[in-house]
Amino acid sequence: MIVTEHVFKQYGDREVIRDLDLSIEKGECVGLLGENGAGKTTTLRMLACLLLPSAGTIRINGVDVEEHPEQVRAQLGYLPDTPPLYDEMGVAEYLRFAGRLRGMDSARVKKRLPEVLDQTGLEGVAEQRIQTLSHGYRQRVGIAQAVIHEPAILILDEPINGLDPVQIVEMREMIRRLRGAHTILLSTHILTEIEQTCDRIFMLHDGRIAAEGTEQELSKRLGGLGFVRVEVGGGEASRASALRLAKELGFTLHPFTEKNARVLDLEGDTALHPKLARRLIEEGLELVRLEPRSSDLEEIFIQVSRGDSKPEEKSASSTPVQPEPATEARP
Repeated sequence: MIVTEHVFKQYGDREVIRDLDLSIEKGECVGLLGENGAGKTTTLRMLACLLLPSAGTIRINGVDVEEHPEQVRAQLGYLPDTPPLYDEMGVAEYLRFAGRLRGMDSARVKKRLPEVLDQTGLEGVAEQRIQTLSHGYRQRVGIAQAVIHEPAILILDEPINGLDPVQIVEMREMIRRLRGAHTILLSTHILTEIEQTCDRIFMLHDGRIAAEGTEQELSKRLGGLGFVRVEVGGGEASRASALRLAKELGFTLHPFTEKNARVLDLEGDTALHPKLARRLIEEGLELVRLEPRSSDLEEIFIQVSRGDSKPEEKSASSTPVQPEPATEARP
């Protein structure tokens, strides 16, 4: 449904997207994960035909975005990071307006409106003005306008940004309900949303896809060193001794170690776990537990963000065309 090949995006001399290759199948829910500034929003805007790539090819359901942008837009529902709402309009009024903008006739809009209000949980506020709604309900209206025309593909840019915990859970459930009926690509920098919502993950770092796959595949590929949680009895002095011994064996303290005087999360060679246990006991420390752990998404993301993972090399035959100056999409 979505394919990009050697896509670049430049703003003047600044290259923000670099040799972007991704492929998303029909019906998938895929997460685009990256730090702020990694290029997530620029990528989504190119896929939504709001920006043209400086070089490379983007095809949506087999249609080239530069050759046939209107055909592409007809297949897309897009929620930008700031929902495109008109505060003075009522919710139902606005959704009817959004449907007409997308070429729906009055009969189709009338039939579709109750379905969309039900899908997005907006039945109770259908006649309220948008300006009276909470941030969470405004996000719901933003998703409703994106799905009113039943698009094949739904692109969501930071859909949970600014929501409180209750609203996040409600938004997560809404996205799950939309899966299957739409191919979904959503961007976020919040790891738990990717874990609980998406089938696959693309990790974007410095404008490139640094890693991709399911969480299990990424863990296997990037967590080669292995992680171990060590808990020792005593206080800070015992913990410091345990860390010193671990470092002597080549282990490093993981950035996400709990703020706990007894616990160490360590990264290192899994073959050295038995030796680490012996050294701790020989030192006279009380070893409460030594628990090997597979890499979780948080750990994988840290590896990618600090550059421990490098994108796979392209073959010589697939050398990309050098980017041209940035071009904005045609109106």
